Amino acid sequence: MTWGPQEHTGLTPVEAGVTAAAGFRASGVAAGLKPSGKVDLALIVSDAPAGAAVTTTTNLVKAAPCVVTERHAANGSARAVIVNAGNANACTGSEGIEDALATTREVGALLGIAPEEVLPLSTGIIGVRLPLPALLGGIPAAVGALSPDGSDAAARAICTTDAFTKSVAYRAEDGQGACTIGGIAKGAGMIEPTMATMLCVITTDAPLGGRILAPMVRQAIERTFNRISVDACGSTNDTVVVLANGATDRPPGLATFQRALEAVCADLARKMVEDGEGASRIAELTIGGAASVDDATTLARAVAASTLFRCMLAGADPNWGRILSAMGTSGVLFDPDRVHVTIGGVAVCRFGVVTSFDPAQASNAMRKAAVPIHVDLGLGDQQVTFLASDLTAEYVTFNTEYTT
Repeated sequence: MTWGPQEHTGLTPVEAGVTAAAGFRASGVAAGLKPSGKVDLALIVSDAPAGAAVTTTTNLVKAAPCVVTERHAANGSARAVIVNAGNANACTGSEGIEDALATTREVGALLGIAPEEVLPLSTGIIGVRLPLPALLGGIPAAVGALSPDGSDAAARAICTTDAFTKSVAYRAEDGQGACTIGGIAKGAGMIEPTMATMLCVITTDAPLGGRILAPMVRQAIERTFNRISVDACGSTNDTVVVLANGATDRPPGLATFQRALEAVCADLARKMVEDGEGASRIAELTIGGAASVDDATTLARAVAASTLFRCMLAGADPNWGRILSAMGTSGVLFDPDRVHVTIGGVAVCRFGVVTSFDPAQASNAMRKAAVPIHVDLGLGDQQVTFLASDLTAEYVTFNTEYTT
């Protein structure tokens, strides 16, 4: 199963997440935005001007912080990211935009930088105005708590329904030089594989401007965050921010950097699916033998988004017909009579019909934490792997009681 970069040559895992790279500090404090009283406000700051690349939700209903962050990062530079949990500041109209701008003004004033150098992110309940006095009141504490060791606190602060924090970092090295790249993310529900649904902040000490960084980030996202699914529900707030401050004067080549960036994104994306709300296992779904990557991607997305497929996964039920049925509605042309399917290494379908497999064996193979499922279309040599979580009663409970 190929997930993330196919090889990790020159990549070494390191600690400290979003502050692993030189010249970055972070913090996480409680501003009173979460009813639980837990930390809910994170701040990540580069000590020097940084190149910036941003990707936000493809949802037409776009939260105010996404709009402001896109606007502020349009010139390819930024210095700080402020993230609040507990309130999405989405569907809040012009007041929501002003609240996001007020947040950037306060952060900028306390850090001594322009408000336009601050990127706001939010997560939480949609359709409720941001409790701005509480948020603004928490910013001085967030600034005061900034530390090169603050990644863990920041990772905790951005969580909502997450069962655990998500953090990763790599040192990337080749004959040209070395750099560090790391990040934190949140996401457990409303994960839909078209830009995914989450908040993610990645930092690096490589000297890359926004214009160079942007296409590299888009490629990494397409191969990772855009190939995961928890519930096929797209959010209003998902955002990926990458900051590159150039603190290292001898970076690796761009190919090595790209590999490291994709490794960070792939690891964070997998953690999101593993933490899917109520999830008991994930599928490592590979669509192979396709005529094109686009075809394989569309087919994989159709299966990963299928409620029946996710129920099949939850029940460890090798009902492979759910897979073919979902593919048949994708709009991609393929020949069902050429399709082979294996589940957990057990061949369950050949040339579009059932094999003489042992259902109990296949079911047992599906009871692992990660279930490899491979579909061969017999049409070409292209393949794509998606990660998808199962659908359990716990997921329903999470989302019937979210606001009450």
